[in-house]
Order: sequence, then C-alpha cells, then structure tokens
Amino acid sequence: MKIKIVNRSGNPLPKYETEASAGMDLRAYLEKPVVLQPLERTLIPTGLYMELPVGYEAQVRPRSGLAIKHGIGVLNSPGTIDADYRGEIKIILINLSNEAFTINNGDRIAQMVIASHVQAEVEEVEVLTETERGAGGFGHTGK
Repeated sequence: MKIKIVNRSGNPLPKYETEASAGMDLRAYLEKPVVLQPLERTLIPTGLYMELPVGYEAQVRPRSGLAIKHGIGVLNSPGTIDADYRGEIKIILINLSNEAFTINNGDRIAQMVIASHVQAEVEEVEVLTETERGAGGFGHTGK
C-alpha cells in the first residue's frame, strides 16, 4: 500500500526503522525548541499532511523510549487520523515526569501505525445474546 504525504517540515519522511516494525516515527516540526513542563500538555506540529486510502486509519502512539526515559506520552493514545483528514498531523504530548523536557525540531516524538478498519452497521435491539462472561468487566477474572 502506498500513502501520499506532503512534507513541509524538511525532516525525513516517516519510515519503518526495522524490517518488522509496526510503527513509523513522527518528528517534531518546530521553529524553536518547546519546553514541556511536568504535567503540561502541548500540541506539536509535524509539518506532514497525509492521504490514506478509505478503509484505513493512522494510529498515533507514544514512543516507548520517551515514555520510560522521560515520562513523555501521547495524551489521546492511540490518536486516530481518518482517511478523509487532510490537515497537518499534530501530536498531543504530555510530560508525566517531574522534570521539564525539551522538544527540538526533528526529534522523534511519536509513532504512527497504519491499520485497516471497517464501518459497522449499528442495529438497536432490546436484548443481547447471553455469554459466559456476561457483564463481567474490570478485574472480573481475578488477579
């Protein structure tokens, strides 16, 4: 599958770093560094605009290295980029650490996974089919 991308950032295009990678890194597109204070969130532009085929979405997820080393995450994870969206891809980052974190132009700040999806037909009913699990939810299977 090919994805059309307009790159206004001057940074490298997203790419898979290894043969078996599921995600492509997204980079910050900044005129000047942004300092993200503890518990602060901000919207970071990428300078990328994308065209996905209908039936696909791009999921924006945190980078594990930033999360474990610096407490930096993607706030609405995974964020969804729909196939009909043509605006700039921007990432909502949050600093969950106790220290300020500086984001520079070109820094890899998130990863993007392309996934297929279906649109379901919603049908209103009065009852649902019974299952063994039933309404058992959070923690219902024990420790």
